[in-house]
Amino acid sequence: MNVKEFIADTLTPALSPSVLQIEDESHQHNVADGAQSHFKVTIVSDSFDGKRLIQRHRIINTLLAEALQGPVHALALHTFTLAEWQKRSGQVAQSPNCLGGSTLDK
Repeated sequence: MNVKEFIADTLTPALSPSVLQIEDESHQHNVADGAQSHFKVTIVSDSFDGKRLIQRHRIINTLLAEALQGPVHALALHTFTLAEWQKRSGQVAQSPNCLGGSTLDK
């Protein structure tokens, strides 16, 4: 299973995002090549209007429950309404370095 495709194929019909960026950050961690275990998801959707951050994350975690029980070890979520995204000029913070033995430290 290609986890990145699974995430896109699951979130797109459910949330109709205007922006969906999925980054496989597994290579930044001390995992086997092709592990597909660490992902960063940036999503902009009208579905988030009026919802608190925790509600947005719960929606996504519920939708991605299958992947979270399997190969995905870490999922960084950046969830925005269109107005929030425009206010940020389409920018999200960079992921921090892995504290558990990053391959970037070698």
